[in-house]
Amino acid sequence: MKHGTSLPYLTGYPAPLIEQVRQLIAQDKVADLLRNKYPDSHDVRTDKALYDYVLQLKNEYLRNAGQLSKVMFDSKLHVLRNALGTHTTISRVQGLNLKAKKEIRVATLFKDTPPEFLRMIVVHELAHMKQREHDKAFYKLCMHLEPTYGQLEFDLRVYLTYRDAGGARLWGGVDTNL
Repeated sequence: MKHGTSLPYLTGYPAPLIEQVRQLIAQDKVADLLRNKYPDSHDVRTDKALYDYVLQLKNEYLRNAGQLSKVMFDSKLHVLRNALGTHTTISRVQGLNLKAKKEIRVATLFKDTPPEFLRMIVVHELAHMKQREHDKAFYKLCMHLEPTYGQLEFDLRVYLTYRDAGGARLWGGVDTNL
């Protein structure tokens, strides 16, 4: 594992916290910490299962946020390009009406993560159905949908940093590059 790696996923966090992560990477302790905290991977493997999972969360918390026309895992989303998931609205003219189709795409990386990480990214994308910007209202909504959102986002960023430093996949699947 590369130990001199920069930590782009942790930009904006306090310097002492970043240094603590840097030391954990240098001591090869990140994998054990994450596996102990998140021992299991989820069983959402197909686009249909992901659609059902997202729809269940949406119906529980955001019933009035409009319909989702498509939810899928997307192998073209690359975490190194800052896209773990996307939420898009596509407007199409149908006769005299303008129809909006909403889609959520989740990086295929999330097929082999703990259920908590999948939930965090889905919550993030669902929150964009109500709040476009990453502002205070957006994060407040994320915390409403998932009370441990902040910790999960940080832990996911630590995992991405670990992977970026050359660490192996920790849950399920065959190891491939991010």
